[in-house]
Amino acid sequence: MGFLESAIVIYLRELYYPNGFIFPLKITFAPHIALTEIIREAATIIILISVSISLGKIFIERFAFFIYCFAIWDIFYYVFLKLILNWPESFFTWDVLFLIPAMWVGPVIAPIILSLTMILLAFCIIYFNQKSIRINKNKVLTPDIGKLWILLIIGSIILIVNFVWDYCQFIFQHYSFSEILLLPEKKFFSLSSQYMPRAFNWWVFLLGEIILLSAIILFYKKSSRIYSSDTYNLRETS
Repeated sequence: MGFLESAIVIYLRELYYPNGFIFPLKITFAPHIALTEIIREAATIIILISVSISLGKIFIERFAFFIYCFAIWDIFYYVFLKLILNWPESFFTWDVLFLIPAMWVGPVIAPIILSLTMILLAFCIIYFNQKSIRINKNKVLTPDIGKLWILLIIGSIILIVNFVWDYCQFIFQHYSFSEILLLPEKKFFSLSSQYMPRAFNWWVFLLGEIILLSAIILFYKKSSRIYSSDTYNLRETS
């Protein structure tokens, strides 16, 4: 998946950025090309969801496989770009990270850190689920993870908002939300082509990461306590 993603980007950069990818964006292609790229990203997510469903038996396990596959895909996307194009120049090179629901931008190191966090969470979930199956004869027992989901959702929202904030702030300096909905495609792409990343808020990113890591620590401690005791005070799921 990482190579497929990088291959597509290599083709696009050869066509639109023959001298190397830089901001501001050269959005000179037809709107249907941009729409195709957005749909392609959505299709990639659907593929990852399909793989996770086939690998996992219960929701939380499927979630773990999804974030693991997503993280590996993201990391190796940059690995292959570096091997083939010798890009990015550094971990702090800015990149367009995602396009749904708006353009995500940030230094390359940011999604890599986030991907490593996702891998850590996935390992914890899969490890304790497999341990539960071994102990309880194919029955998956999990601790109460309500707080885990709350922390994951809050941390994820903070990180996503941080990734799209700079771009959205630039757009909203020119048009209101209602005006953007009615804006002709050519005008919108023309405006986006003027966008230059200004600043990445590392403090907000750090806050989101701390919340995600807190969720991982919470899950690890609860699961470790359960499986190290003789009495399993668990909620049984099939």
